[in-house]
Amino acid sequence: MTSVLRLPSIVIEPIVRSALLEDLGKGGDLTSDAVIPHDHMATLALRARQPGIVAGLDLAAYAFLLVESTIEMQMQRVDGSEVAAGETVANVSGPARALLTAERTALNFLCHLSGIATATAAIVDAVSGHKAKIVSTRKTTPGLRALERYAVRAGGGANHRFGLDDAMLIKDNHIAITGDIRTAIERARAAAGHMVKIEVEVDTLEQLDIALEAGIDAVLLDNMSVEQLTQAVAMVGGRAITEASGRITAQTAPAIAATGVDLISVGWITHSAPILDIGLDIAVDTSMNRLLN
Repeated sequence: MTSVLRLPSIVIEPIVRSALLEDLGKGGDLTSDAVIPHDHMATLALRARQPGIVAGLDLAAYAFLLVESTIEMQMQRVDGSEVAAGETVANVSGPARALLTAERTALNFLCHLSGIATATAAIVDAVSGHKAKIVSTRKTTPGLRALERYAVRAGGGANHRFGLDDAMLIKDNHIAITGDIRTAIERARAAAGHMVKIEVEVDTLEQLDIALEAGIDAVLLDNMSVEQLTQAVAMVGGRAITEASGRITAQTAPAIAATGVDLISVGWITHSAPILDIGLDIAVDTSMNRLLN
């Protein structure tokens, strides 16, 4: 199980509230309000329908609590836990109307973030035995970056810069517009504060040589072959952090990690990871006082 620092409530609450407002609109849950008696109570189980890594339980809890403050959620697992198909990750109890009203929003967050954690864990496992860390990028769903980057950490990964104001990353278009790598680095160095790191993206060993001469903190080795990466790591010789990127999967990551790079950045784990299928099943109908499944 991965130990992951929980997101603060001040980050979670407005995101969940916005998602609920989007779903409820102006009229609320017409179906549940019409079909379910207002005093009907129930207990439902959040169950994994496939194996994976759980992330987003706090967001699911907020979805239920913002709809109805009396709902109780009992966690059976914590974020970063590995779960098997059929395993219960949490039980929620309270007014049945409210449970069904919050269901989709809770599952949307839980399934999406658990999918990211599961995808991350697969690549982390693939490079075990090497020093390379798997890091996420800024390729995130607008408005959900804090959540998606959190899910990466729940899967055992780490995060690249969080935004444009964290550090300087001189990419190919910066270089193309500036004219050359050396000028771009010199301008960045002149503007950077003493706490700001500078990384430069290169796709050839010739560019890497220039970047090293100019002096940088980290180098992004973009879409290089395993052979080129091996040469690049040797050229750097510990003078800068080395990062490999470019359509990396769990299948290709081991060979890349074996080159000795410090970081492997993977964009798809946040922008294209498939969900982890988690469902909400009726466990106990307290109004009828009997097991339903």
